[in-house]
Amino acid sequence: MAPGTLRAVLAEDQALLRVGLTRILQAGGVEVVEAVADAPSLGRALRREDVDVAVVDVRLPPGFATEGLVAAVGARRARSGFPVLVLSQWVEPLYARELLAGGEGAVGYLLKDRVADVDGFVAAVRQVAAGGTVLDPEVVAGLVSGASATRPVERLTARERDVLTLMAEGRSNAAIAARLFVSEKAVGKHTTSIFTKLDLPPLPDDNRRVLAVLAWLQA
Repeated sequence: MAPGTLRAVLAEDQALLRVGLTRILQAGGVEVVEAVADAPSLGRALRREDVDVAVVDVRLPPGFATEGLVAAVGARRARSGFPVLVLSQWVEPLYARELLAGGEGAVGYLLKDRVADVDGFVAAVRQVAAGGTVLDPEVVAGLVSGASATRPVERLTARERDVLTLMAEGRSNAAIAARLFVSEKAVGKHTTSIFTKLDLPPLPDDNRRVLAVLAWLQA
């Protein structure tokens, strides 16, 4: 296996999409060690110790309810912080909250439409595998609209909330600066203020970014 190659389990019941996703991931340097079509097969695949990340459809046979999500949550309980990127046809904030409930990073939730951006999709898989958090903008919007604020979150200014929203989408400081038409230095100041107001102690910035996003989305 080439240096930097990730090993992934893929769960998708639609055969054409499963084949397409497999090819996209492999072309991006992600080795798909198993591509399965149902929840029981996914459960067995997730018990493999040589898997670095799982890409999972929320709804899988036999029930087409939340089988994929349940398997993913179970895998993260068995292996703390196991990276999981969930794919869904629709915005389902409740499922995103359940996935985030453990308070750890290495999670992603994307709508299947985003797979059309091949490079972005592969980058999202790699970001989740590296411990990051990647959430679809529409999922973020759903979580924000349905969230009840807690005191630490209430401390954030409107601009800090904007920064944190983009942070939740997996954007870098440079990308956030470009989106908000401010300097990267200004974004850095907002980020530091966010960490302080959310009572996050000094840690590597990547870790605090994940904790800040999770604290806010679970508020």
